[in-house]
Amino acid sequence: MDTAVVILNWNGQHWLERFLPGVWEMTKNDARVILADNGSTDDSVAWVRAELPGVEVIAMPENLGFAGGYNAALAQVDATYYVLLNSDVEVTPGWVKLLRGHLEERPNMAACQPKMLAQAAKERFEHAGAAGGFIDRNGYPFCRGRIFELTEEDLGQYDNDRDVFWATGACLMIRAEAFNAVGGFDSALFAHMEEIDLCWRLRRIGWRIGYTGDVAVYHVGGGALGYDNPRKTYLNFRNSLAVLTKNLRSRWIYARIFHRFTLDFFAGIKFLLEGHSEHTWEVGRAHRHFLRWLPRLIRERKRLALLDVNTDLTGMYHRSIAYDRYILGWRKFSDLDPKHFDQPPRRRR
Repeated sequence: MDTAVVILNWNGQHWLERFLPGVWEMTKNDARVILADNGSTDDSVAWVRAELPGVEVIAMPENLGFAGGYNAALAQVDATYYVLLNSDVEVTPGWVKLLRGHLEERPNMAACQPKMLAQAAKERFEHAGAAGGFIDRNGYPFCRGRIFELTEEDLGQYDNDRDVFWATGACLMIRAEAFNAVGGFDSALFAHMEEIDLCWRLRRIGWRIGYTGDVAVYHVGGGALGYDNPRKTYLNFRNSLAVLTKNLRSRWIYARIFHRFTLDFFAGIKFLLEGHSEHTWEVGRAHRHFLRWLPRLIRERKRLALLDVNTDLTGMYHRSIAYDRYILGWRKFSDLDPKHFDQPPRRRR
């Protein structure tokens, strides 16, 4: 088969027991199913080999994170299309065929995602991807159907297929050709924001990123690292700054970084006022780590600038989504003025 569904796992036997049988039944005729185990210490691998022998297993000796784990696993997979799927996702009939068809009809599209709904409340969008991702001028990500912590009810308002700035790594179909062309994920990010960085780099060399509302999957979210975990806060803030520094085209990049530090300071204050001082500490730790990374990031920024062919990136929002959400009180993607987004990119020849 030319498609491989690769599920990265780290001590997630309970998720595998709950969701992998359904994935296998709805996928086995359309794609290979592969468990890429990230050095788990539970019985994940033994359980899969005993209960679902048709699922291939790639067992890695240590936890390389989401980014490094997928890089190592996909290097061992021969396929035309990769599907990256979280272990806590419930899929639906025909999901692989529909995603693959979306890409096959668009030869200049590198990757696409389905509609991502919450497994516990299937009428609502899920935080990690919703109906396709975007990013504001300060590097804060948001989605159709989700702005910061607010998710919308799915009323069919985002059923239309469209280009997006980034697609979620929780359920991502990507051409192997494109993934390998940019060197895969940045393994230094470890986890969180790595798919945004990947999609941004793909966009820069001329590929499109898409969303299709023809497919829906249901995501628990926070399967490996819960949404309330302070380490998630640390990774998100650190990696967001790193991705912005590497990829944002601006002669004022240092001013933009300073501005982000200011906005993050107020985010830390918000955590503190809400009684989450441990998250405030992690924001500060993320900034300190980012500053240690800065010389390397600047070098990477210069390298990537030499590869640019696409100067028009759909989905970059030229306002502050934090200002719109917390000062103006805008709560939905539909509240945002389309004129503040870039125009669609030129087609890749």
